[in-house]
Amino acid sequence: QVQLVESGGGLVQAGGSLRLSCAASGSIFSINAMAWYRQAPGKQREFIASIISSGSAGYADSVKGRFTISRDNGKNTVYLQMSSLEPADTGVYYCNAGIRTSNTHDESDYWGQGTQVAVSS
Repeated sequence: QVQLVESGGGLVQAGGSLRLSCAASGSIFSINAMAWYRQAPGKQREFIASIISSGSAGYADSVKGRFTISRDNGKNTVYLQMSSLEPADTGVYYCNAGIRTSNTHDESDYWGQGTQVAVSS
């Protein structure tokens, strides 16, 4: 079994910062890309940022320049440093990872349980 557990969410004022963490654990052979998504109330889940094992990252236009994704491969952990937060950033943030559980199994997509971020105006 593989688990992804997010942490670091909370309530913050507009202009503030938060750092989210997501740690993968369980039967992990390898992790390919890791990513962050969010889902605002009444909205579809949207892509925020992704990072591959080499460290190359990509961002949604809405967060580019404000958010930074990083990862620690030794800890199987991905981070999302969020700054200059806006009320529109409010939502549940989900960690996603492509993980192989053995060298004979194809990569599968895993999701964390989500962590709530609320940005007040």
